[in-house]
Amino acid sequence: MLTIRKRGKSFHADFLSNTARLRGSLGTRNQDAARRLAHRLETALSEGADSNLWQELKQILPPSTYARFADVVGVKEKQLPTWNDLRQLFMAHLKQKITIEKLSQATADRYQVTIREFESFLKEQNTSLLRDIRKPLIETFKVWRLERIKKRKYSRNGAGLVLDVAILHRVFAVAVESEMVQKNPVLMEGRPGENQEKGAQPFSGNDLSKLREHVGQDLLTFLLLRWTALRGSDAVRLAWDEVHFDRKEIERVTQKRKKRVILPIYSELLFVLEAEYERRRPQPSDPVLINPATDKPLTRPRLYQRMLALGRRAGVPSAHPHRFRDTLAVDMLARGASPYDVAKVLGDTIETVERHYMPFVRELRERVRLILETGVGIENPSQIGPRTPQNESGKPN
Repeated sequence: MLTIRKRGKSFHADFLSNTARLRGSLGTRNQDAARRLAHRLETALSEGADSNLWQELKQILPPSTYARFADVVGVKEKQLPTWNDLRQLFMAHLKQKITIEKLSQATADRYQVTIREFESFLKEQNTSLLRDIRKPLIETFKVWRLERIKKRKYSRNGAGLVLDVAILHRVFAVAVESEMVQKNPVLMEGRPGENQEKGAQPFSGNDLSKLREHVGQDLLTFLLLRWTALRGSDAVRLAWDEVHFDRKEIERVTQKRKKRVILPIYSELLFVLEAEYERRRPQPSDPVLINPATDKPLTRPRLYQRMLALGRRAGVPSAHPHRFRDTLAVDMLARGASPYDVAKVLGDTIETVERHYMPFVRELRERVRLILETGVGIENPSQIGPRTPQNESGKPN
């Protein structure tokens, strides 16, 4: 049984059971407040160590009183979640996504790059508890991370920060879902891979001519990127059993979006593919692209470096692989293909094609200009023809 009594200026709780007698200050001089507090304390004691009231009482009671009463029923302090707890949880989340084929291993590897960078930052800040990782700290991390990115050779002026922030936002989204934190502290910096100001960056006809002149040993790689619009990850993973010479088509499930694309093989590319197949006599599972310098499979970083090197030889800046994807998309639109056609070839959505590629097709803008200059409009009623006289009811006479 628990009773209250006033000792000095404040009220105290007095608990007597068959095995123990406990006393402690309630930390209040108000009798009504003391009674309410004593009632909650007595309820917590009767419910035992699993009572939800102990967390509330810990915030209200004097520390010595709380410890005395909590110990008697065996209350164990809950450990506050740490970054390490969240990291382990998120790693399990990634593994599960890979198992059910909702995430590629390459994407998971990129996630881990950001996670390792954030861990390095937290060590410098001497921070481990999730409750201490708030928006100001995240904003400091963004500045810290941007400086590190810009020190790299191919930093692209820190463009990778957007992806880092998006990954970190996803990590803390898992923390919110698991009730480790109440609110996501990471503010997005835009969508990764999207640049509303630049949009598509296709090569010009002159750029392509220069690249062809200096292509050298990279002819197959150049033509494959030019006429298939495959992402770099798909280009280096493309196997010979995905090249169907009898149908003159390439059929592949894309690495990023897991969409099946069926690409007609352009005659120029077909000729080079057939010659390469005859030269190498590869196994069906062998990669189509190899590094001409080593005859080993071409990796994505090496593909990026070789295309940039080709661009430097040809005097074409920033000749990275994704520009070939932009080039074919814009080329198809300029030749009259619909956004649906382009989306099917790229393995993208129609919305992405309309937003990312169509505004940058000069021929489409010229077509609109021609329509406006030669067509009949609302400001040229005389060109429409004579109007049919109408009576008062609005019907033709």
